[in-house]
Amino acid sequence: MASGWLIGVMVEVAGEPAPLRHFFAVGHEDRAKAEWRAIDSALLIGPVASSPVGGLEPVHMISELTPRTVHTLALKPGEVRPLGWRWPRRWITLEVRTPP
Repeated sequence: MASGWLIGVMVEVAGEPAPLRHFFAVGHEDRAKAEWRAIDSALLIGPVASSPVGGLEPVHMISELTPRTVHTLALKPGEVRPLGWRWPRRWITLEVRTPP
């Protein structure tokens, strides 16, 4: 079961020709609620895109966050952490598991 979610939100930024994807780590087990929490945070940056951009939905789940990742990166339950515009490698690489 996921302890959190990595969510991408397409945000319209002044001066940019197309909306940009902003990443959020959300400490919520329910995916739909995590997406809404990410949208609320994205609205502080700018308007959320109203249609798909480059094949990506305006709000989309990137990956689940395991309890290990949430604990290691100190994401609190219910917390929404903006991660910026760059691909959040640190949040995803902890998810890789080595085979036994």
